[in-house]
Amino acid sequence: MINIKPSYEKVSPNFGNSILVKQNVKNHNSKRAFWHFHPEIELVYVNKGKGKRHIGSHLSYFNNSQLILIGANLPHNGFTDRLTAQGKETLVQFRPEVYGTDFLALPELKSIQQLFGRAKKGLLFKSDTKKRIGPKIESLANKDSFGQLISLLEILDDLAKAEDYEILNADGFAFETEPQDNLKIDVIFNFVNTNFKEQISLSEVADLASMTVPGFCRYFKKATGKTFTQMVNEYRVVHATKLLSESESSITDICFASGFNNFSHFNKLFKAFTGKTALQYRKEMRRMIQ
Repeated sequence: MINIKPSYEKVSPNFGNSILVKQNVKNHNSKRAFWHFHPEIELVYVNKGKGKRHIGSHLSYFNNSQLILIGANLPHNGFTDRLTAQGKETLVQFRPEVYGTDFLALPELKSIQQLFGRAKKGLLFKSDTKKRIGPKIESLANKDSFGQLISLLEILDDLAKAEDYEILNADGFAFETEPQDNLKIDVIFNFVNTNFKEQISLSEVADLASMTVPGFCRYFKKATGKTFTQMVNEYRVVHATKLLSESESSITDICFASGFNNFSHFNKLFKAFTGKTALQYRKEMRRMIQ
């Protein structure tokens, strides 16, 4: 039985607050691990944790830490699979107009306006900015509402000036589906997330969406910008990157544990998706850890 979750997430700051700040400090499965969107901009800092990034059409796996800025109405999944005992995830959500449209139109804030524009495609900030800005984001949880408002503006200014970032959804996820369609996408992504290690037939997933196979294929390509098979294979490759970095299993075993039933096909897709062979990827990850 598939658990259908609403694709629109209602963000509700505490009374008297314009910014929502949440912090988690122990092992957990993210309650936000479903395909959703909201008009609020979302800033996420994880100082120690592991999980999948699924933002628009982008899929990847992170290990240890991440700092991400997600623009308004950009569909995404929750990020954290689990946190370490000392790990912490800080989530900040706010409307783009939190400081007022006239205030944001000031020339001094032009860079922040441009940051909000770039964030519509999802931004992943690299090591230098993470180390510098991460603790400031975590400290928001200890401030009163006015302190959060002032400190967030300073954080946004810092992020606007940062140059060490990557655009995650570079191809541009076109979010044009109707609310009832978003429910279908959510059902499909939840199903794939649960079953990607098994063989999934197009007829099976088309039935879930109450569509014919040709109709489903057209719908899914229009809604996500990729074929269903591409999306499933990306889930499998992302899971393989996780196993390569965390386990001592052989690459052959990881291939089959990730849902592939052909080793040469796995190698071809892994290199196409990551730019490296599985062996090269594992060696690089081990060098980074050391």
